[in-house]
Amino acid sequence: MADAPRAKLPWMLVASSVLLLALLLYVMFANYLPARQRITRLESELKEVYAREMTLQTRLAQHEQRAALREQQLGALRAERDALARRIDDLEKQLAAARQPARRR
Repeated sequence: MADAPRAKLPWMLVASSVLLLALLLYVMFANYLPARQRITRLESELKEVYAREMTLQTRLAQHEQRAALREQQLGALRAERDALARRIDDLEKQLAAARQPARRR
């Protein structure tokens, strides 16, 4: 009779080990699947962010090109304005010089 309780103890230990293993696997997979779905979702979101960054970088490059072109045009217009101002000054001096001899006569 002493052997009978010992035979039940290992089967109880095996059953509880299997139950513990089942519980452990359930907990691991219960956390694994949502985590995997979240990783997939985050990867797709990251791809969208990279695509948006590329779009914004392209727009930034276009704006920088336009700004450089405007700056170049502005410099050309300033040079033209300065040239016209000098020409006006020269013409005013010529006009003043042309009027002075006429007044002296």
